Amino acid sequence: MPAYEDPYAAPSSPYDASPPPAAGPVLPPAGPMPPLAGPMPPLAGPVPPADDETVALRTADVSRAVDGVSSGTAAAPRSSDGSGGTDAPGGTPVPGGRAARRRAARKRGRRGGPAGSAERSAAGEGPGTPSAPLSRVEARRAARARRPGAAVVLSRAIGEVFITTGVLMLLFVTYQLWWTNVRAHAQAGNEAHSLQDDWANGKGKPDAFEPGQGFALLHIPELDVVVPIAEGVSNKGVLDRGMVGHYGGEGLKTAMPDAKTGNFGLAGHRNTHGEPFRYINRLKPGDPIVVETQDTYYVYKMASILPVTSPSNISVLDPIPKGSGFTEAGRYITLTTCTPEFTSKYRMIVWGRMTEERPRSEGKPAALVE
Repeated sequence: MPAYEDPYAAPSSPYDASPPPAAGPVLPPAGPMPPLAGPMPPLAGPVPPADDETVALRTADVSRAVDGVSSGTAAAPRSSDGSGGTDAPGGTPVPGGRAARRRAARKRGRRGGPAGSAERSAAGEGPGTPSAPLSRVEARRAARARRPGAAVVLSRAIGEVFITTGVLMLLFVTYQLWWTNVRAHAQAGNEAHSLQDDWANGKGKPDAFEPGQGFALLHIPELDVVVPIAEGVSNKGVLDRGMVGHYGGEGLKTAMPDAKTGNFGLAGHRNTHGEPFRYINRLKPGDPIVVETQDTYYVYKMASILPVTSPSNISVLDPIPKGSGFTEAGRYITLTTCTPEFTSKYRMIVWGRMTEERPRSEGKPAALVE
């Protein structure tokens, strides 16, 4: 028998999705549903990007949520309009998409806010992306950062002072040890040539010599020394010009070579300014010391040496010099210089005894010929 149909019932909707009644009794569930095993698999297929300008409803950004869950981190908070991102200071959402956030970061930089690499990184600019021109505030900050600090400036100044001082000291040493010798040798050579020219021209021998005036030549063959002898022992007028000075002033007046008895005292530099007496400590007893004047050669033989004595010990210039070993009047020569080298703390003394007086008309003595 066919089922009865109510002619007055509303027709069923073709869109009615309710399931048909079960053909038999429905059994209750056997227990609670077990949890899903493992993480939720990602959705298949790409999720279309959200439209920043639309006002219609849109689905949640499932891909970002899934990425956040799979990486163990929470998804970044989104802005009120759902576009996402909090580029404003303090986490304040910035409306709009990436372009809006970038514009907001640039505006903050122009207004003096934090800008530079942090803003460009937040805006999505990598190292290879061309950066925007620096604002005036950024340029000032960069200039201040490049400006050296006080400690750096001070260390540079101290270094320059040390370098300048070292250069000046080097120049001074060069002047003292080299240039003074060059100049003194030139001056002494000119004085020796002038003196020999005067002798050759037969100029008369004066009764007394003026301070600084040359009147003889000193020869020390063993040391290869030939140097003019001038009157006086002043540094500026005689010794610094490369010459040897004769003690002829008041209080330290010594005899001339032509005196029948007496002590002919001479002084000279041991270092710098020609240093004619630098190696007189190498003289040995019997070595010749020759004094050449306009008319005569006076030949002395080295007798003794006093290596160190006080500068105030003027007794070494006595007619019979103390400490020389001479015990009676005679014709002696005394050479005095400073010691140790490069100092003037003490004096070194070398004595000699005259052994020959030879006129220049008879030629040079054997000590100068050998």
